[in-house]
Amino acid sequence: MTRVFAVSDIHGHPEKLTAALRDAGLTDADGNWAGEDARLWFLGDFFDRGPDGIGVLRYVRGLIEQAPDGAIEMLLGNHEILALGMRKFDDTFVPHDGITLRSFERSWALNGGQDRDQELLTDDETDWLLDRPMLALDAGHLLMHSDTAEYIEWGDSIDAINAAASTELHSDDIEVWWEIWRRMTSRYAFRGDGGPEIARIMLQHLGGQRIVHGHSIVADQLGIDPQYLTDPLLYADGLVLGIDGGAFDGGPCLVVELEELTAE
Repeated sequence: MTRVFAVSDIHGHPEKLTAALRDAGLTDADGNWAGEDARLWFLGDFFDRGPDGIGVLRYVRGLIEQAPDGAIEMLLGNHEILALGMRKFDDTFVPHDGITLRSFERSWALNGGQDRDQELLTDDETDWLLDRPMLALDAGHLLMHSDTAEYIEWGDSIDAINAAASTELHSDDIEVWWEIWRRMTSRYAFRGDGGPEIARIMLQHLGGQRIVHGHSIVADQLGIDPQYLTDPLLYADGLVLGIDGGAFDGGPCLVVELEELTAE
């Protein structure tokens, strides 16, 4: 039976990623793909905060070339949107009714943007990133980067959401891009008393029995230092699994095996 894994929020730390994949048995001692029948999902945020986001991107693309078709897939995170928006629009002002000046360059700088990533990112890599999806379904898990319900603003199915977001990402409208960035930075939709019901509604509409996301550091939710985190967090009545270990903040890069879930 195929084993399914997910990892998220590497944030410029390829050394943590390579060690975690090796420990999970998905790569060999030289860092080459060794997953056999496994599938591996990257849930976004290769860039920013850490020193080598471009190194993460290039390592993952190299693994994809080694692995069988479909064995490794990537979903877009909000920091991919930020890095691509920075590359595309730089310090261009985003129209806004308020008085605060908004630009991708300003948000990029405030959110740990790295000059090296921007300098080394190629047109081919940009085009490849632009064609990555937002959501996926595997082994009964609804996979996404951000713990937000705002994905449904793009549509009422995974295919519709991915198609609508792709169309917007291939536009040159800065306001459209800024709205993508805004949606993807929202978080915490599944926490609190109302969180399980929001998760339940999303699963009913989009499929799956459990949501798996990155974006929000698990250790923050537990109230501990990221360096002490060892496992992902199952919450919202068991409907949501958070896997962001806080790699950029001293935490681990969590490579999580997802159990096969079937509808009751």
